[in-house]
Amino acid sequence: MTALSNHVPDPRLITAYAEHREGPLHRVNPWTKLGIVGALVLAVTTLDRLALLAGLYAAVLGVYGVSGLPYRRLVAWYTLPMLFVVSVAGPLAFLEPGVAIGGALPTPLGDLSVTWAGATLFAELTCRSLVVVTFALTASMTTKYTHVAYVLGRVLPRPLDQIALLTYRFTFVMIETLEDLVKGALSRGANLSEFWSNKRLYARILGTTMLSAIERSERLVTSMEARGYDGDITVYGDVGRPPARELAVLVVSYAAVIGYSAVAVYGVSP
Repeated sequence: MTALSNHVPDPRLITAYAEHREGPLHRVNPWTKLGIVGALVLAVTTLDRLALLAGLYAAVLGVYGVSGLPYRRLVAWYTLPMLFVVSVAGPLAFLEPGVAIGGALPTPLGDLSVTWAGATLFAELTCRSLVVVTFALTASMTTKYTHVAYVLGRVLPRPLDQIALLTYRFTFVMIETLEDLVKGALSRGANLSEFWSNKRLYARILGTTMLSAIERSERLVTSMEARGYDGDITVYGDVGRPPARELAVLVVSYAAVIGYSAVAVYGVSP
């Protein structure tokens, strides 16, 4: 199994872990995982203390490790979310007033310095982003495709559920096409290590990939219609209700988050 980049999550590797590995989280009901995702999104939105966010992130990392998933891959996959965090939270760290950390950096616009408040803000935004990203990867690497398809079919309205399922299946074809083009370019002596010096080659590879995707999608639609496709991908599977203990975990999670938000954030008296 090859990959275009170690910094981009490989859907084939994610699917392999979900289908062929067995861990504690593999046995958790998919509806429970979806509910936990909602609780985590609510938590990272309302929690306003770095210690709580860091503790939540540590707990999610622990669940990831207990599930038997590779930490080394996770560190590489953090590249994209951290790029977003740095691009958004990085400038904010310099704009927060307070006590400066170290000396100031002279610039044409004036002296810039990172304050303790700015560093805290950067750390908070990092934890908020990585909590959701880590658990989303954990859930996707521990849930089989038939269960994911069933949940999507129940949660998303039509035709969004069909678009999501077709996009997922077609992603593998796109990756194989792109890898073939990259291998062909490398076998002819191309050097893809520097982007700007090879921007024309990157543009050609991307353009060829898009044209190939359009052509294959047209053939895919024609073949599916010839086999009786009427806008509904039948998924043979069923996901039952979560057991009582998992429902209790969900209730406690949402109660804790909502209770903290009401008391600590909005000042509601207990």
